[in-house]
Amino acid sequence: MLGVPNHSRPMIRVETLVLIVTAWIVATANAAWWKAIGQGRDWSQPGNWLFMICCFITLVGLHFAVLAPFAFRRVVRPLLTLLVVVSAGAAWYMNTFAVMLDPTMIRNVLRTDVHEARELLNLRMIGWVLLCSALPLAYIWLVRLENLHALRALARRAFYVFAAFFIAVLAALIISRDLTSFMRNQREARYLITPGNYLYGLAVNSRERVIDVNAKRETIGADAHFVHVAMADAKPRVLVLVIGETARAANFSLLGYPRETNPELAKTDVIAFSNVSSCGTSTEISVPCMFSPWGRVNYDERRIRHSEGLLDVLARAGYAVKWLDNQSGCKGVCKGAGVEYEKLEPAMAPDLCDDAECRDEILARRLASEFGQVDRNTVFVLHMMGNHGPAYFRRYPAEFRRFLPDCATAELRKCSRDEVVNAYDNAILYTDHVLARVVRTLSQDPRSMDSAMIYVSDHGESLGERGLYLHGIPYTIAPDLQTHVPMFVWVSRQVAASGDVNLRCLRHKSHAALSHDNLFHSVLGFLDVETRAYRPALDIFDGCRGGATRSLVQSHAEPVLAR
Repeated sequence: MLGVPNHSRPMIRVETLVLIVTAWIVATANAAWWKAIGQGRDWSQPGNWLFMICCFITLVGLHFAVLAPFAFRRVVRPLLTLLVVVSAGAAWYMNTFAVMLDPTMIRNVLRTDVHEARELLNLRMIGWVLLCSALPLAYIWLVRLENLHALRALARRAFYVFAAFFIAVLAALIISRDLTSFMRNQREARYLITPGNYLYGLAVNSRERVIDVNAKRETIGADAHFVHVAMADAKPRVLVLVIGETARAANFSLLGYPRETNPELAKTDVIAFSNVSSCGTSTEISVPCMFSPWGRVNYDERRIRHSEGLLDVLARAGYAVKWLDNQSGCKGVCKGAGVEYEKLEPAMAPDLCDDAECRDEILARRLASEFGQVDRNTVFVLHMMGNHGPAYFRRYPAEFRRFLPDCATAELRKCSRDEVVNAYDNAILYTDHVLARVVRTLSQDPRSMDSAMIYVSDHGESLGERGLYLHGIPYTIAPDLQTHVPMFVWVSRQVAASGDVNLRCLRHKSHAALSHDNLFHSVLGFLDVETRAYRPALDIFDGCRGGATRSLVQSHAEPVLAR
């Protein structure tokens, strides 16, 4: 092994190897944790050193007690190798972007597609992993492991696991007052502890996947139907619902940002809502949540994932529903009967795509081709690539490099914060262009159909503020920049002129406190879908609608969110 003669290789017990490697990982892959618990301590005080030592002993003991039962002699080397490499990668990710590996973040990682994952892989990360892994890996594969009879090995393993757990608990009790106070005030800090954070996240997601496979979807809005109005010139109603990606409200000029990042939308009659909160800080949480009737106020992740959503209700009411995707899927919200899904591929528009991905203008182009064929009430959902990081520079073409110098790498720490913001703002500028093109497609419709566009981002982004990058911080401690999102509404001249939507009334609501919770009910309200699942209080159009259809819908609406 490794060119070293067997007689020169030390013989150790399996438990000793697990203990040494566990101690290495706890010591070297937990910089964020050690920084968090050591912040503000006076190192001239012996009690603080005792606290750190006891923390180390506790973490090593608990991890050993968890790992040792699975560390059979035949599998212990590959098992520890995997732990060392993954822990080094997790540490790099947490240290570079100041994120926590909670179960939601682990789900994001598991469902990241190949080209998104490629943006996070770079030579610096590989170098870090090799540097942190080389020594323990060499040791893992160099030593010889003692071979014992199965029963004797089992008895000894049980003793060591019990001893490790006992020592860990004893060390924790010594510092219990200090440790309990810290964990009570910073509960999310437990997701900084590697490898426990990602092992726990994997266990939670594995359990949820088993539940998802066997779960039956709860029916929502079984009574949904479109409220017909007998008019001689009645035309199809069309809504384009654009789901933005990683776009934070703070960088939109229509919402007060000093840079002009929305020059094209500013020339339209779009209404910008300035005080909108997301349901989560990741796509995996926000997209299913915004399409559900439960929302953030009544948030129940399991129920949301096992229930029908807005698109199912619309399809049941007779709308044609089509999801056009330039992202990594619809997160389960478009899998119902009557909802068509289309992933836009590079072959559809070689001028807008490379081998890895397409720019968002492909969505506007595809919408234009589909819009001309609409002959019934229709909803299009456009799922943007938006400002997906860290490679913001890949989200816009060269002609939108207005703010310079821009960060031209996914390794954000190689760039100044100004360069990162410039790249991000260029991507917002391109989003503005795409949305304006969608508006032009609708407004220039020769058939003058009743149409509208609603744009809302799934979550925001951190760009170095307080040392944080990207998104995914647990919601309870997430900065406002990750939860404050833009939302725009545009309605056609036909809708406004008929009095169906009073734009002045809607503008009066543009500074109201809103959230993703409003989307489900606002879409149902605008599209005149009657169902007991509709709640007028959460409909941004409520009170701003004219005609008989609105009063009819409201008269039959009953809240159904009580459990």
